[in-house]
Amino acid sequence: MKYAEFKEAVAAAAKRLGIEEYELYYSASESSSASVFRHEIKDFSSSLEGGVSFRCLANGRMGYASTEELSEDMAERIVASAMDNASVLETEEQEFLVEGGKEYTVPETEEYELPAAEELVKKALEAQEALYAADAMVIDGSETETVNITNSVAIMNSKGLDLRHESKMSILVSAAVVSDGNEMNDSYEIKAGDLKKLDLAAIAGKAVSEAKSKLGAGVAPTGSYPVVFAPKAMSSLLATYSGVFSSESARKGLSRLAGKEGEVIASDRVTLVDDPFYKDAAVKIGFDAEGSPAYTKNVIEKGELKTLLYNLKSAAAMGKKTTGNASKAGYSSPVGIRPFTMYLAPGSLTEEELLKKAENGVYIDFLGGLHAGADPISGDFSLQSAGFMIENGVKTEAVKNFTVAGNFYELLKNIAELSDKVELPGFGGVTSFGSPAVLVNGLSVAGK
Repeated sequence: MKYAEFKEAVAAAAKRLGIEEYELYYSASESSSASVFRHEIKDFSSSLEGGVSFRCLANGRMGYASTEELSEDMAERIVASAMDNASVLETEEQEFLVEGGKEYTVPETEEYELPAAEELVKKALEAQEALYAADAMVIDGSETETVNITNSVAIMNSKGLDLRHESKMSILVSAAVVSDGNEMNDSYEIKAGDLKKLDLAAIAGKAVSEAKSKLGAGVAPTGSYPVVFAPKAMSSLLATYSGVFSSESARKGLSRLAGKEGEVIASDRVTLVDDPFYKDAAVKIGFDAEGSPAYTKNVIEKGELKTLLYNLKSAAAMGKKTTGNASKAGYSSPVGIRPFTMYLAPGSLTEEELLKKAENGVYIDFLGGLHAGADPISGDFSLQSAGFMIENGVKTEAVKNFTVAGNFYELLKNIAELSDKVELPGFGGVTSFGSPAVLVNGLSVAGK
């Protein structure tokens, strides 16, 4: 049974069982991928997964049930199961359903046909050949992968809400391993878009160039320096600490931003944006996991914390309005909170001008150990790093195997300048993170 038919069957079952308030949430993902190693196909796989979650109000409590099976019989059973589950719940916390009839922004998307399996394999092979052709230092261990993903999500409820969204995309991963005969290094590039239009040579060249740049790297001297974070590094740091902007984290004491809305928490150079429709995002969607309209917002504006991110439950608990940031990790997952495309707004300097502003310091383009070395609650971090020394305003020798330490909340206050170009360095599905290059004053570096 298709979702549209199952939806009608669930509505009919709810009516028969006397359920007046309910919601049906559906999500499905279909993917196929081809990976190449040593000029040959290493793996080809495809998958299809998804299901539905039903929740309803029974005896003053919200009960839940979920299933992967879409059938007439299951439509009846899932409603009955949710009713039964409601009867044994002990929580008194109120839950909410979105009213229908709201206005939603329709995102502008690039429409292209996903390649068939044969073309997916062909592009993965061509991408690897582009890696080997980019430089004689490229060695076996270099891999490429092409991926097709189709995601569907739909929400229907008893209050007149009936939404559906589908996104399709192709992705290329190009991972280069290089060697100068003494040591090896690696780097990767990820691009989403029409595979027919991607410049495979340019993508391979960038991955290879970054991998080669660290060969023969030394170790940064210990000290306190101005640090320029490359877009890729700053984006990864922002992703790690993005949870501090969740109202649910603040409510549970897991963020130091509780009660800080309207206060200055960062340098006046800092504007942090959450944009469901960002032009370079792979996925754009006009509603959140509860069906509330999604919209672009400044979380921080010129240093001031304008808003945390809310869903309906956290907004009601904290006397606020939802920001349309409800999320679900999967169809059967509880409702949480997450950004869409969160990025630091650009400044006015080129990266070269930013380096001149730093004068002497460290340029960091890699951060490792983010899960172990970063504490999202305290904000403290001590992270394995790699990059380049900055001397007299220009990048000089490559450095690696050093750590950079600081505190995320203090880092926001010490951002001196940002470059004029935002990059989204990776693919994050519905949630992505981006940044320009960022100059931060006075971070601790531990090396030689």
